[in-house]
Amino acid sequence: MPSTELSSKDDVIIVKLANGYNLGISLVNAYVEVVKENYINVGSSEGEGATTFVGGQGDRLISIVSTGGTIVSRVEYETGAVRPALTAENLIDLVPELKEMGSIEVVDLYRILSENMTPKHWTSISKAVYEKIVGGADAVIVAHGTDTLPYTSSALAFALRNLPLPIVLVGSQRSSDRPSSDSALNLLASVIVALNAPFGEVVVAMHGSISDNYVLVNRGVKVRKVHSSRRDAFQSVNDIPLAKVIFPDKKLIVINSRYLGRCRVEDLILMPNFEERVAIIKAYPGLSPEIIDFLVDKGFKGIVLEGTGLGHVNEAVIPSIKRAVEVGVVVVMATQTIFGRVNMNVYTTGRKLLMTGVLPASDMLVETAYVKLSWLLANFNDLTEVKNLFMKNLVYEINEVHEDYIYPRWYHGDKL
Repeated sequence: MPSTELSSKDDVIIVKLANGYNLGISLVNAYVEVVKENYINVGSSEGEGATTFVGGQGDRLISIVSTGGTIVSRVEYETGAVRPALTAENLIDLVPELKEMGSIEVVDLYRILSENMTPKHWTSISKAVYEKIVGGADAVIVAHGTDTLPYTSSALAFALRNLPLPIVLVGSQRSSDRPSSDSALNLLASVIVALNAPFGEVVVAMHGSISDNYVLVNRGVKVRKVHSSRRDAFQSVNDIPLAKVIFPDKKLIVINSRYLGRCRVEDLILMPNFEERVAIIKAYPGLSPEIIDFLVDKGFKGIVLEGTGLGHVNEAVIPSIKRAVEVGVVVVMATQTIFGRVNMNVYTTGRKLLMTGVLPASDMLVETAYVKLSWLLANFNDLTEVKNLFMKNLVYEINEVHEDYIYPRWYHGDKL
């Protein structure tokens, strides 16, 4: 394989092993004979836009919008390079059971790692999903990298309203060439959910445990990636998952009665625009007011404060926040704790922030608050309306009632 930026071409050779892992071999005091050299063009971050199709049983159509990430990456063993592309044929090779559920089409929209997603990508993904729904697809799935998956799931939840079917975002923590890959099970579960679930929401389907026994279906505006590498990295926060898919039975079980039901296709609304000049600022000891001033001077339209505890920042920042609000910047407060909600009436700092015009984000995740504010600013011109809608529960991004079962799975065991 080509050398990485962390190794020198002169003293190390990288070899792709049959099990999918890489091995670095020192050339110092060693003899290596190069039998063959071959490289492939892995392509650009833009997908080719092509749609591939494989016929299956029955008359149902399963549409998969491929955006990149581990789940759609395949290893070329001739070179060891990873190609971030997915075709319908690739998908059937990975999950042959899908042909029993219907015909499969894959749209090669993007080939990017999810950390490179921007609000512009959310817009085009929303439009692609919309086109598939109005075009008659029976199931729509978005294959996506895991690192920023909750941002995109929130974006689709606000951009696509009155959904006639669930939109399922799916990723994988480990690529399909690894024996421990979660790709196949996650994809299979996502199709089961998309075809059979009673809700019309944007959801994320990922492993619910480190074993291959079930996949959790998390509400797209209430999910967070809470582990960097485990297969059960995704967890609902301040809510319980909507459903789970049990294996090997392939049985869908709804476990949350609080959901948006399916609507008619003709009632579907597309509002795909997002304001890019929105920022998240994490509160920390010594946070400088200059950061707020910089964003205001650069023309940012919205700021999400990721405050401590019940929604606080150090008091030295408050004058700059007040200035931001006075010039028309919408400033909202979320909490950086994983669970719980903002309550800015308890302590003096919170009350001072409320008096400056900072909006509390209730129990919204920081990711969700950022996406919602970006969406509101792009689609509504009246700032009063933007502020009112931010405080309003639109797609169950706010949960007014918290019960003990919403806390981490490991606290109660695997009761779900």
